[in-house]
Amino acid sequence: MRLPGWGRVFIAICLAALIGPASANDPPHQAACPPGLPEGTTCLRGRDAEGAWLLLARPAQWHGGLVTHIFGGPRMATPGPDTTDEDLLRYAEFLRAGWAWASTSRRRAGYGIRRAAEDTLAVRRIAEQQLGPVRFSLLHGQSWGAAVAAKAIETLNEPDTDGRRPFQAALLTSGVLAGPSRAYDMRVDLRAAFQAICGSHPRPEEPQYPVTLGLPQGARMAREELMTRYLACTGADQAEEARSPAQRQALADLAAASRIPAWAIPGHLAWATTQFADIAWQMMEGRSAFGNAGVRYYGTSDDAALNARIPRITPDPDAVARLAEDGDPTGRIAIPVLTLHGVEDMTVFVEHQAAYRDTLARAGTDHLLVQVFTEEMEHSKLAGPIYAAAAAALRDWAELRRRPTPADLRGRCDTLAGPETGACRILPDYQPQPWNSRVNPR
Repeated sequence: MRLPGWGRVFIAICLAALIGPASANDPPHQAACPPGLPEGTTCLRGRDAEGAWLLLARPAQWHGGLVTHIFGGPRMATPGPDTTDEDLLRYAEFLRAGWAWASTSRRRAGYGIRRAAEDTLAVRRIAEQQLGPVRFSLLHGQSWGAAVAAKAIETLNEPDTDGRRPFQAALLTSGVLAGPSRAYDMRVDLRAAFQAICGSHPRPEEPQYPVTLGLPQGARMAREELMTRYLACTGADQAEEARSPAQRQALADLAAASRIPAWAIPGHLAWATTQFADIAWQMMEGRSAFGNAGVRYYGTSDDAALNARIPRITPDPDAVARLAEDGDPTGRIAIPVLTLHGVEDMTVFVEHQAAYRDTLARAGTDHLLVQVFTEEMEHSKLAGPIYAAAAAALRDWAELRRRPTPADLRGRCDTLAGPETGACRILPDYQPQPWNSRVNPR
């Protein structure tokens, strides 16, 4: 008997409920590489079982080493097949040095350090299945991706049945390593100060909410709209002499209260909008994981007046605990870790490195950490062949027990440098100041 159309639809719905959603798994297959990679590079693309888009690349002269890369962000755009193309091009020096590459778009946009770590381990497993035996596995985390990598090597790096760990060493570059429970304190201070000084995010006629929630539930704000509010308050798009006295004072007070340089405020204000909203509404059911209840702001044109009117938020204890559990480093690592950071990086302050060093010292694992600093303000890509030099140094450290020093890395980097790569700018003797020297203490 042939069922009527509605009957066939009903059965299909029931079967779908029993079977569950179809897997997005699409095993990697050879596909076009992003244009501009070294000649002879082979690329594979596909999707994993969670739906994340994968990109694998193998150089013509592969020495058996694999770099599993974690990009920064977290990005709010829906992941797509080309999510990590830009990163592969940016760090193509790994390919030129003979390293294969594996990266994932992650299964969904937004925050979630442990989830991103799971996606990273998945692409690492798939890479070995597709590329062949990996002789040495290096995890590379950039920016927020370094926070993911730091958590991955603590929680997902147990030895396999063959006794080898999925990752034998980790390279953390320009990393957000203070832990999310405190890494965004300067952005909390910026949102609070912006509301006290500018009063336009939210505007008085708009729904009011604790600014640490980023936005009201379900709301969206284009960056252009946010910048309109910021520029109206500060005149930062005009020459200083063209700004009103109130605008000049507003910009100076925002920088003093948040301790973020004036030129870097727009980026941090945007992140303190979209990222805070993602954390609040996608992870914390509308509870705030951030606060400023006990912060004393100083260095403004009128500290007493600002401290009297600035909005005060007390974080929800459970939300704080959940955020810390998701991403705060514990220092419980078992592999060599090398960090790289530009000392004038204003996207992720170099003092993150001091916080991470202290975390490992408390855990008794700081002997597994080497930190290297460069005379740069760049965040996304440091100068010279420093990544290839760091990868080689980490491999020697893990396999030959040759723990590098910053001076050793500078020597390696200088040896690889040339007219096309630019000079290496490593500062062998630099040490960052403590975290609270940069961020208002809580």
